[in-house]
Amino acid sequence: MNYDLLDRQLAALLGDETDRLANAANFVALLYQALNDVNWLGLYVLRGDELVLGPFQGLPACVRIGMGKGVCGTAAATRSTQRVEDVHAFPGHIVCDAASRSELVVPLLAGDALFGVLDIDSPSLGRFSAEDQAGVERLCRTWSGIALARGGAI
Repeated sequence: MNYDLLDRQLAALLGDETDRLANAANFVALLYQALNDVNWLGLYVLRGDELVLGPFQGLPACVRIGMGKGVCGTAAATRSTQRVEDVHAFPGHIVCDAASRSELVVPLLAGDALFGVLDIDSPSLGRFSAEDQAGVERLCRTWSGIALARGGAI
């Protein structure tokens, strides 16, 4: 995957658009179309003390996830990316799509403040590499930077 090219495409796609929801939806759609072997990709947005489903691509999903619960809640609580080779071996994994086998969850931050996570699921074990993690983290920084400059993430 050419993450440099994808990063440039993301910046161009967002362009001068100021609507936060539209930019979040296009961010998710771009990544879903660009990444292979992915069955679900979306945002969970921090609302109070839980993550609430935001724009996504894939099957219907869990709507609310508590801080520290499952892979998404762990990424949010620790503010660190979770790259899970086998979700069934992850303690407390929350099953939204039984076909998912591996997962990459990146916290979305503004400085030290958490505003959500990007969640990517794959039906293949060990789908996500260190290169994928670094590339997706970069894309999240690009999207977050543009979104925050325009008045907030979502």
